[in-house]
Amino acid sequence: MTGSPLPLSEPTAEGEQMLVPGVAPVSLRQRLEARMTAPLRPKVAQQPLDIGLFDDDARRQLSLF
Repeated sequence: MTGSPLPLSEPTAEGEQMLVPGVAPVSLRQRLEARMTAPLRPKVAQQPLDIGLFDDDARRQLSLF
């Protein structure tokens, strides 16, 4: 028998995950840097701007006179 090294693993939310040989696990610093560079997203869906210059519905109405 040869003394093969045990595969590395890391705990995740889904459970213990095996690591591929030669591939380093993603560190907390790398995860935080990825979140910091990601574009900001609204927490609540934005309301359409249907007033003044941007009111497309008013432009579609036919003139009554």
